[in-house]
Amino acid sequence: MQRGVEWVVDPTLDRIHVLMDLLGQPQRAYPVVHITGTNGKSSTARMIDTLLRERNLRVGRFTSPHLTSMRERIALDGQPLSEDKFVEIYEDVRPYLELVDERQGTLSFFETLTAMAYAAFADAPVDVAVIEVGMGGTWDATNVAEGAVAVVTPISLDHVNYLGPDIETIAREKSGIIKSGATAVLAQQPVEAAEVLMRRAAEAGATVAREGLEFGVTQREVAMGGQLLRLQGLKGVYEEVFLPLFGEYQAGNAACALAAVEALTGGDDPLDSEIVRRAFAQVSSPGRLEVIRRGPTVVVDAAHNPGAMESVVQAMEESFGFSRLVAVIAMMADKDVTSVLELLEPIVEEVVVTRNSSPRSMDPEELAALAEGIFGSERVHEAARIDDAIDIALGLAEETGEFAGAGVLITGSVVTVGDARTLLKASTDR
Repeated sequence: MQRGVEWVVDPTLDRIHVLMDLLGQPQRAYPVVHITGTNGKSSTARMIDTLLRERNLRVGRFTSPHLTSMRERIALDGQPLSEDKFVEIYEDVRPYLELVDERQGTLSFFETLTAMAYAAFADAPVDVAVIEVGMGGTWDATNVAEGAVAVVTPISLDHVNYLGPDIETIAREKSGIIKSGATAVLAQQPVEAAEVLMRRAAEAGATVAREGLEFGVTQREVAMGGQLLRLQGLKGVYEEVFLPLFGEYQAGNAACALAAVEALTGGDDPLDSEIVRRAFAQVSSPGRLEVIRRGPTVVVDAAHNPGAMESVVQAMEESFGFSRLVAVIAMMADKDVTSVLELLEPIVEEVVVTRNSSPRSMDPEELAALAEGIFGSERVHEAARIDDAIDIALGLAEETGEFAGAGVLITGSVVTVGDARTLLKASTDR
């Protein structure tokens, strides 16, 4: 049965509700930390996962999209499902998929993966499931779960064709994961998003924890390989927390992750500070300001909207300080490409535009025309394939002969980063 493509969405929970009933409601077999927002969801999910596992809990993690292997989306004990286990779970749920297909219409690609994740976590079984929405919140397939904790990372404009044309409308859609009696952990938000989220929390009778008020980052220093943080949690203060990720936004994600785990554990006692430090010190977030090569340094980041690119630019200036930076960029045609290029322009000497492996990728000629209007034609190079684009960028970065100060940033999409990591042989199973 063909499940269609992931980027075509039918906003209904009818099919997935029927499927969950047939499967015996596996999503109710464990407490759920549910995560939505525009940017930072996957990084926050990985941090929550690591914190919980460091407390000797068995954790299932569902995130999307993937970088190179679909198995990355469903992780147990911090590792993607094995090929055999992935096939086994699919075969277990397939008869029920076919029943729903006949009764309700064909289940989508994402609905199928969501069901597989919930079933795999019940089968394991896990102590906690950390679930990232695919898109939005209210009608996202993951929203058949009743999250004990709902985390909302920063909201900005993205997926406007599906979620709405403004921040307020998008926030309303995302607020749907805040359930009755839950704890809503809210990252710092635009005012119009914060008002919507607070209203939803009040209607649901949810407890609210807001970054910058009930919890947050109280001190941050750039450190070798990351940053050193002082975190104010909901139950205590955690000193000298090393986070091996770059950018102020990742510090905010860490604060949200900490608050989510504190909220989940209940009681009034703070978490063990040593456990918190150990957990954050081993966090990784592949494809998010990730260094995958040295000499010259190659950094990859999956930023695909203006909000994400703004954070990337800030982090690049703060943590890397390249004397010469060349960008490789491939983006989906339905994104706000012009705004992303405008944000990137001040920190980049030259840009190489290309396409990634998705059929949604913008044609390089069209992307080049947009880039030339922002960078000027002399700073824009075009390549039909991403491997050629990377070679060109490496050559441009090396022109000065000063490898220590030269860098290449590969960005524009999760697919772009996945392609680059495969070509440059970076590991994803970590």
